[in-house]
Amino acid sequence: MSDSRIGPERVREVVLHESPVDESGQAERPSLLAIGLTLLAAAVALFLVWQTVSSLLIVFAGVLFAAFLDAAARALAPVLPLSRIWRLTFVLMLLSALSGFGLVWGAGKLPEQTRLLLKVMDAQVDILQQHLLSYGVDLLGPEWGRDFAQWLFADQGRFLSHAQFLLGGASSLLTGVLVVVFLGILFAFDPTSYRESLVVLVRASYRARMRAVMDEIGTVMRLWFVGQLIRIILMTLCVWPALYLIGLPGPFLLGLQAGLSNFIPYLGPIVAAIPIALVAMPLGASLLIWAVAVYTIIQSIEGYVIGPLIQRRAVETPPAWTLVAIVLLGALFGVMGIALAMPLVAVARVAIIRFYVEDYLGDGHEPATEYRE
Repeated sequence: MSDSRIGPERVREVVLHESPVDESGQAERPSLLAIGLTLLAAAVALFLVWQTVSSLLIVFAGVLFAAFLDAAARALAPVLPLSRIWRLTFVLMLLSALSGFGLVWGAGKLPEQTRLLLKVMDAQVDILQQHLLSYGVDLLGPEWGRDFAQWLFADQGRFLSHAQFLLGGASSLLTGVLVVVFLGILFAFDPTSYRESLVVLVRASYRARMRAVMDEIGTVMRLWFVGQLIRIILMTLCVWPALYLIGLPGPFLLGLQAGLSNFIPYLGPIVAAIPIALVAMPLGASLLIWAVAVYTIIQSIEGYVIGPLIQRRAVETPPAWTLVAIVLLGALFGVMGIALAMPLVAVARVAIIRFYVEDYLGDGHEPATEYRE
């Protein structure tokens, strides 16, 4: 009977003992030409990845959206005794209905709130700039104006350049969103065929291990995306009524941006506090203190209690490494790198532990002992 083991021991045997041997029984060393060609291929692959990294990040975002759709379809299995295709169709119809309702509802309410909040924040930033200038600190530079519109559209040439920039940015954003959505739908409806198209690239004796690791990565992505969605909804539903009760204008938009900020761990919640503080400043010091205190309390409970409970099964990476990844990927790839840093770290962690630590090094990945001086 053939050996049917799939674990790291069997994989290590395949990797280390199925190499060509010479007549004396010793493993043949690769020639200098083979080493050179391998290094050249690796360099070309890294160059191509670097040149197409923006597109690769969009593809990864599509895979994340597919993981969310798959998680929603799995959650409906006990409720809807239908095939997976029909459950996915129901999920897409439900998401389309919710998106349509949100657009119709937001078109009548959000623009006015947005203009009001931008006007208030513009006034407060201008006041802050004047206070800093009195101390000799020019925080925003000499070209800063008292109004965003004057700063952006001071002359016709600047107006046209900014209009082209905004139009190009909007079209790129819309194109990226559509690509992510359609990629997610395609991946979600037939995940097995897409997985097998990657599994077939490795040797036959390693394919079972490859499938197992890819399934584990899929589980991590599902748990991460669903966890992030729960955190965003909870944060929005907590901050929104809290700011409404203390009398802050535009509480829904402020609560929504506070919830969406949790998509970027550590840095996002800090940035989300700035609009809340700017809107509360003209209403008095007491309201400013209340707004900042309420947001800080809610964010602390979510960040230190609720968040870790939700994400502990998906992301086990130490916080410092996650923050390092956010900083590096943000510097290299911009907003997309920051937004996708955490799931990329989670996926990379699983791949490194399974393929490199366990399979190549043959290490059982025992937990490290406590550090002592």
